[in-house]
Amino acid sequence: MGLGEEELKQVRQAALLHDIGKIAIPDAILNKPGALTDEEWVVMRSHPIFGEQIALATSGLEPLAPVIRAEHERWDGAGYPDGLAGGQIPLASRITLVCDAYHAITSDRPYRAALSDEVARARIAENAGTQFCPRSAQALLELLDEH
Repeated sequence: MGLGEEELKQVRQAALLHDIGKIAIPDAILNKPGALTDEEWVVMRSHPIFGEQIALATSGLEPLAPVIRAEHERWDGAGYPDGLAGGQIPLASRITLVCDAYHAITSDRPYRAALSDEVARARIAENAGTQFCPRSAQALLELLDEH
């Protein structure tokens, strides 16, 4: 994607820490084998805010705070917690979101078994421009094709 060294560093750090706020989410919600209730979704959707707070309180991680907060924002503005859209979303957040989605689709979850690489690629492609930044989605799909 033509990123500079500082941008790459931020993406690497965001990839490692994007869900750090889940430490504040009860295990009963994180590991629930079925669908979450509306009330549980409210709690779950608070984790980016907790993550931002952790980054702000941790020396050296302050610059990651907005990236962590925005990792679940969607290109079309339908994400959370702030409803950011398009270029309002930090680039590192956009990249982390699409990579995290691929990982989530291809990994076992308490509520379903892992899905195939083909299914994951199709979902990424289908949601480019709505859920995902088109540029970030395309870059991930091209990288997967190379490997």
